[in-house]
Amino acid sequence: MDIIKAISEELPPKVIESANFEGANIVIYTQNKDFFLNGEDKIREVVSKIKKRVELRSSISLLVDENDAEKIIRKLIPEEAEIVNILFEKERSVVTIEVKKPGVAIGKGGETLRQIKEQTYWSAQAMRSPSIKSKITEAIRAVLHSKGEYRKNFLNKIGKRVYNEWDPGKKEEWIRLGFLGGARQVGRSCLLLQTPESKILLDCGIDISTQGPDQFPYFNIPEFDLKSIDAVIISHAHLDHSGLLPYLYKLGYRGPCYMTAPTRDISALLALDFIGVAYKKASSPLYGVVDIKTMIKHSVELNYNEVTDITPDLRLTLYNAGHTLGSAMIHLNIGNGLHNMLYTADYKFVRTRVLESAMNRFMRLETLITESTYGGKDNILPPRKDAEAQMINAVKKAIDRKGKVLVPVLGVGRAQEIMMILDNAAKEGLLPEVPIYVDGLVWDVTAIHTAYPEFLSSNLRNQIFQDKNPFTSDLFKRVGSSQERREVIGGGPCIILATSGMLVGGASQEYFRELADNKHNSIIFVSYLGPGSLGRQVQDGLSDVKLVNPESGREETMKVQMEVTTIDGMSGHAGRNEIVAFVNNMSPAPKRIIVNHGEQSRCLDLASSLYKMNKVETNVPRNLEVMRLR
Repeated sequence: MDIIKAISEELPPKVIESANFEGANIVIYTQNKDFFLNGEDKIREVVSKIKKRVELRSSISLLVDENDAEKIIRKLIPEEAEIVNILFEKERSVVTIEVKKPGVAIGKGGETLRQIKEQTYWSAQAMRSPSIKSKITEAIRAVLHSKGEYRKNFLNKIGKRVYNEWDPGKKEEWIRLGFLGGARQVGRSCLLLQTPESKILLDCGIDISTQGPDQFPYFNIPEFDLKSIDAVIISHAHLDHSGLLPYLYKLGYRGPCYMTAPTRDISALLALDFIGVAYKKASSPLYGVVDIKTMIKHSVELNYNEVTDITPDLRLTLYNAGHTLGSAMIHLNIGNGLHNMLYTADYKFVRTRVLESAMNRFMRLETLITESTYGGKDNILPPRKDAEAQMINAVKKAIDRKGKVLVPVLGVGRAQEIMMILDNAAKEGLLPEVPIYVDGLVWDVTAIHTAYPEFLSSNLRNQIFQDKNPFTSDLFKRVGSSQERREVIGGGPCIILATSGMLVGGASQEYFRELADNKHNSIIFVSYLGPGSLGRQVQDGLSDVKLVNPESGREETMKVQMEVTTIDGMSGHAGRNEIVAFVNNMSPAPKRIIVNHGEQSRCLDLASSLYKMNKVETNVPRNLEVMRLR
């Protein structure tokens, strides 16, 4: 079916100047002023018939000059909305108004945006500006809006691919799933899904806890051809799921990468930090800033529960995973209902202070691919309330003895969860109000959290909407330079949140070097620690650890005399009981369960237990194995 022709036949004659695809969406441009202002009812009728998203925009020839349009916009939008920036995309006839309070800018029932449309002929949309200034979010939005013509052509190309004629009766129907990384391990997650019509990657990560070729997914296999990849879908921003994506663009990939807006922003930030870490180690980075910008140009932002076609035979929906800001479980409807698959990636099946619990209700589901980071029979995480109490007690003990508390964190997720716990404890008088230092990357990621409150827990979201944003608490102090870091180390009792969570490079390792030999100090682990990482060695009780001196470049032995505490209950991953509850209460129940993303013993143990409880096929593939799903 020619979708554009089908739409044209439903609309009045001569109102369509041109039609373009924006991914799976269809945009109609018109020179007819009356139809632009009053044709929405007709567009809705078309949508109800063809079951596709159709948007009506004005022709460039109708648009009010940008300078005049900006004056009108500033006059119509109330001052209390606090306009930060106005970005025009002439190629798409769209104006984005970045404001502190989008609800005020939009107006009751969208009235203000409607007035902007009537007076300027620009299609206006309001976007929230971060409460904490975020350079990365500003840069990403600037890249997207400065490449208007390129983006328009790129999105149109995606649409042509999506609506390419596909007749399942002409080809044998089959589905193959290959594991290029992340099978029986934590790190370098990457899956290759193939049908006769499509080939896509699910995640594209790197294992930062190891060195050499084992860091990367297996791309040197016959069936992996970058030119034939239709799309990449990224579940969330952690490097073991997104860290190698810019490298694909360096190699020449120019297809779309689908993800949520927070994942796009944070993955770009982490990729930039990954480059910085490489330079600090005097090694050549895998990719450069230009490759990250190329990735951003080719990103397609999706919201939770938004259904979109990504190829002729694949329909994608992202669902909340509860793991980090914007983290998503990937649901694919394959072959127009032939098979439905859910790739959970990392998820959390309890509500936390920052995020809602993962979704486990779906229209259809045959194959489930679940993580098993804490899937072993001994990985029973304590109740969240008990974990928080344990953390507050450990912090208080160190502060009472005039020590410093180092909390190595994943910059995305754990850091913000710990911030909210500490802030709440201080407000309730459970902790003395000592400074909470937030180092570099953690601060930048927190700023991104304030730009996307719709992805946060309902309680936190409501606080932000009511101008009671706890992320902007006076307790939190940003550390942004080596000098400021030295001042923290030389100062009084405090709490330090710094990356990396495994003590593998980053600011946390610098703090550890200075604080480890003082028995008054404390280190609290709240994240997964990869085998062989410095964090795992310290956690396992090694009293002498080896570190490279950044000045001499020589390896030195350090004494660990600080108190070491591990709080498993703070993990952003589902514990054993959560995974079991997630699967056992899933609707509909899966017919096949595949276990990955976990140490081998945990994967095997979880698969065995799920089989006994659910009496369905369970698989624990190895890297490079390929399974036929249908």
